[in-house]
Amino acid sequence: MIDLPYLDSITRNTTSKIIFLVIDGLGGYPDKTGKSELEYAKIPNLNQLVSKSDCGLTIPVLEGITPGSGPGHLSLFGYDPVKYLLGRGILETLGIDIELNPNEIAARGNFCTVDNNGNITDRRANRIQTNISTQIINELKKIELSGIEFKIYPVRDHRFVLIMNGKNLSPNISETDPQILGTKPLESLPLSDNAINTASKINQFVELTKTILSTRETANMILLRGFSQLPNLPNFNFSYKLKSCAIAAYPMYKGLAKLLGMDVLNCGDTFEQEIKTLKENFNKYNFFFLHYKPADAAGEDGNFENKIKTLEALDKFIPEITNINPDVLVIAGDHSTPAILGSHSWHPVPVMIHTNKSINHNVKHFTEKDLIYGNLGTIHATKLMLLSLANAGKLNKYGP
Repeated sequence: MIDLPYLDSITRNTTSKIIFLVIDGLGGYPDKTGKSELEYAKIPNLNQLVSKSDCGLTIPVLEGITPGSGPGHLSLFGYDPVKYLLGRGILETLGIDIELNPNEIAARGNFCTVDNNGNITDRRANRIQTNISTQIINELKKIELSGIEFKIYPVRDHRFVLIMNGKNLSPNISETDPQILGTKPLESLPLSDNAINTASKINQFVELTKTILSTRETANMILLRGFSQLPNLPNFNFSYKLKSCAIAAYPMYKGLAKLLGMDVLNCGDTFEQEIKTLKENFNKYNFFFLHYKPADAAGEDGNFENKIKTLEALDKFIPEITNINPDVLVIAGDHSTPAILGSHSWHPVPVMIHTNKSINHNVKHFTEKDLIYGNLGTIHATKLMLLSLANAGKLNKYGP
């Protein structure tokens, strides 16, 4: 954990290299046949690798708590997600290279679709393309409210960020996204006395947006969540004595990496391009955060078959990654996204740590059911960084 007392005395800088592959939404859950997505998937490379790796399951936050992507990733990097709660708005904003002032508040937005009664039928507006959402955003930029400046930027597909600048603003307001279908968007409520004005301005903005989008059949409403300001976090590189980089196609994960102090590399929009970027920069860093998004998107869409396909597609890249020959390869997930739920969940997440010295622990398949018997057991995800550093020879003995 990054808050471990005397961490500075046991970490050391070495030439050994760690690849930290995070499969977003990795974990699943059985369908009516009793098998999860990982059990159905044809993933021979992951199965072969796990048979000679330390392995188990991780809990991102606490038992029974469903994490967002921000807390899930923070936990993997050793930050207690309960202590360091980050708003999604900050991560999305930094991920598209928008600089924030300390007094500004950012929110992550989704275009969504509502029916004639105002009930949400699609929280992601059929994942409209970025060029379409950009056109809609240009209309929303015309909204003006006295005493406050709104700035709105497209992120990717149905996502955007909303930034507020003005006096007497506070991020302590509730979200407008109920995160379920069949109900109306929520009214934002103040969560502290100094947030009354902010909640009021957000609700006014949403109402004006509703009017502007009312003639559209899809993407005719917005949902806002993750209201936040710039936090103060321990620096990842300084704390662990690493030279790290992030290779991720999606803006939110770039923003999180940037916030922690990682270098964010330009890597295009596909995982194939991410792998190319990894190879091109392997001699420049000793820690690589490599992100794979498609499994999470398929799970959130409730598409069981497509999630299986995304896992199988990833499996084909595993030999390319292992052939780079990192000293430690960690394969983990930030949270589970079972397709049968169509959302993130609280279920433990598969993990493996592979080195050239790893031994067989009689786990043959990279599945939730098999990994229960892995030698790592079920651990809190914040422990993963220290295990990774230890396997890479980057930790000294603790104490005399």
